[in-house]
Order: sequence, then C-alpha cells, then structure tokens
Amino acid sequence: MPSTPYVANKPKDIPTPEELRARIPGWGVDLDPKDRPSYPKEVFDPAGTGAHWDYPEEQQGREGRERSIEHGQLTPVFGTSAPLHGVSGAIRRYAYRYSEGRAAHWLILIFADRVDAWVSHGKSLASLRPDNPITETGVLSEGRRHGISSRLGKRRADVNHAWLDPIIVAGPWVAAGGVAVVAVRTLARRFRN
Repeated sequence: MPSTPYVANKPKDIPTPEELRARIPGWGVDLDPKDRPSYPKEVFDPAGTGAHWDYPEEQQGREGRERSIEHGQLTPVFGTSAPLHGVSGAIRRYAYRYSEGRAAHWLILIFADRVDAWVSHGKSLASLRPDNPITETGVLSEGRRHGISSRLGKRRADVNHAWLDPIIVAGPWVAAGGVAVVAVRTLARRFRN
C-alpha cells in the first residue's frame, strides 16, 4: 500500500500532543473537539461513512494532470470539468513547477486566468454576440441597487480596493479600444497614400 495521506488508517509513528506542543509554539489550540466542526469527519468509522475501501480507486486520466510539488502523487480523485487548454493551460502547467508557498506559483496562476479571460473576450468579439462589459460587469446596478451607499460607513473590507475595480474591469476594454482606434487610423493612412 502506498504511503500517502489518502489511506484509511493513520500511521503509527505520530508524535504525542506533548511532543508537538513542546516543539511547535501554539500547537494544540484546536484539540478540543467542541472547537472543531470537522471533528466527526476525522473519526475513522467505515460503517458510519459507507466507505468500502481502504484506499480509493484511482481515477483514470492521471497522466498530464497538474500536481503540486508538495505532494508525492496526484490525489486519487480529481476534477475534470475544466481541463487545461491553450496558452492559459500551458501557463498554468508552468506554475506547478513552483511551490504553493511561493508567490510565483499564485501570480502565474492569476496571470493564466487573465490570459484565459483575454482569449475569451477576443473570441466573443469575433463572434456574432460579443461580450457587453457595461451590463455583464454589473456596473449599472451600482446606481440602481444602492451600490455606493451600501459601501459607505459599513466597514466593508472591499471598500479598500474599490477604487481599483474600474481600472481592472474597464482598463483592458479601454486599452483594446485604443489599440483598435490606432489600428484603424494606421490602415486609413495607408489606404489614403
């Protein structure tokens, strides 16, 4: 049987709570089961869960899947609803070369999401029904649904970065519009000459 966290019985060489408390400052603050809502899930009770296996059957299609370098193997079961594709998929695969503890991993994943969004916006512009950034971002509901008054004086955490939202949402559209205007002017000059 593989040595992984996905087995039913836990390893026998686990340090005692006293050893851990001496080694790690603050360890054990959540030892009381009343303080942990996940406690019933941590108890090994096959009859209560209906589990009929010691190690889950591994899902097919494991080759080529992204896996964090912190883990020795891919989890036995994984999602396949949104497989990696295109340029953003290649960028995401590259992100998994870095530890999840490094900012590079997460920044590359965020960049891959932005690339995926840009590709989707580009495809929508080429289709007969392009995206409408005015209605789809909800900017019109700010005036209709008390958007500003719901933010002021309410101690909401998102107020701190609210000034960035128009830049992040509208910025790419304004930049794309600027590029389109420059491209049309350049083509018009060439046709005139």
